[in-house]
Amino acid sequence: MSSSSISERMDRLPITRPHRIAVFALAFAYFFEFADLNTFAFAAPGVMKAWHIAVGAVAFITSASFGGMFIGAVCAGWLADAIGRKRALVLTILCYATFSLLNAVSWNVLSLAAFRFLTGVGLSGMTVTANTYVSEFFPAKVRGKYMGRIMTVGLVGIPATAWFARTFVPMASWGWRAVFVWGSLGLIALLFVARMKESPRWLLRRNREAQALEIVEELEALAASRPAPASDAAPHVHREPIDYGRRVPLGRLFEPAERKRTVILLLVWIFQTLGFYGFVAWVPTLLVKHGFSVVHSLTYASLIAVCNPLGAILASYLVERFERRWFITVDGILIAIFGLGFGLSFQPQAILVFGALVMLSIQAMAVALYTYTPEMFPTDVRSTGMGLTYGVGRLANVVGPFVVSALFATYGYGSVFVYIAVCWLAVSAVVSVFGTSTTGRSLEALH
Repeated sequence: MSSSSISERMDRLPITRPHRIAVFALAFAYFFEFADLNTFAFAAPGVMKAWHIAVGAVAFITSASFGGMFIGAVCAGWLADAIGRKRALVLTILCYATFSLLNAVSWNVLSLAAFRFLTGVGLSGMTVTANTYVSEFFPAKVRGKYMGRIMTVGLVGIPATAWFARTFVPMASWGWRAVFVWGSLGLIALLFVARMKESPRWLLRRNREAQALEIVEELEALAASRPAPASDAAPHVHREPIDYGRRVPLGRLFEPAERKRTVILLLVWIFQTLGFYGFVAWVPTLLVKHGFSVVHSLTYASLIAVCNPLGAILASYLVERFERRWFITVDGILIAIFGLGFGLSFQPQAILVFGALVMLSIQAMAVALYTYTPEMFPTDVRSTGMGLTYGVGRLANVVGPFVVSALFATYGYGSVFVYIAVCWLAVSAVVSVFGTSTTGRSLEALH
């Protein structure tokens, strides 16, 4: 039996109980991953007030976090290809939740930056591994749909964190510390991840065909589907060369067959990350510097944050109905337009409307890119490819906070949003001109 027949059987399956367990476990993990990703953005006004630090110090701490995200994404990509998707998920969740708790006991800028760096390692590692798992475990025709559903629940973590911060940060000088304790509750997700199945596609690539077949046959039995194709007592699975030294060759991503897609996705994730965090990580702080009080800034940011899961809900319906390449292109243009509207607005009502539209569009984009990126790589380097491209985007944003800080100091509030718009237009341009169509196609057909 060939590896392609196993994959075809997986793509024919309906959604079964193990699929639903994976949805629940990953949604829970994403809830606190997104919460933790945004804890500093919402805690920053309180930290600035308690420690009497300037915007430049906030930029330094934010940059440290993204340095950690680069390390985490690249290392977790390699780790998940080497030891498996499930075990890598456990390790990355343990990492981000533990160090989030340590954020709460930070005593100065350097200690907080160090803990945010280590938290970032786990955060991006979890994202890379989870996205790869969804792309491999769920049937081709519903990959985007279920990525959207997982993120819909996960993204509730952002407004939940915003309102948690809105309650605790103004309460006392220690209120910002409680926000990081909240982020550490992701440890609970480990109870559910332990019940997930390993990716059969990954098992096949490691020549563990018996385990892969056992999982697929269990899924088919649960689905009460027609009998699986006949096989020999000791089924033969086509083997491609695999590095048994547990080292996935990074150079594979730059060989002729994969080079174009790797470069395209590197550019996409660099501009996506600069545009995304240029808005999301800075809105509360910029509103304070623009003349709003800490309470009003956090209130506006909290109201805007409510739209995060709504963007994922929207994407879960649209991402399988339209070709992802063109969905990403149009959405990037919309984000640029809405972001400029936000930057040119001075009335609270306009700020809320444009902020809501930006959040809807940004999170719809996140669903599309989280689905699209792992589809672009073959199984043996899928997680490594996702990790490298996603991680380089995070590395680029080590510089991003200083760009925002410098633009704000030199040219003022509005210039930041021009910069953000240019980043999103670059995403649209790269994908529209050089992207590949993937919607509804099996992973094997793409490579």
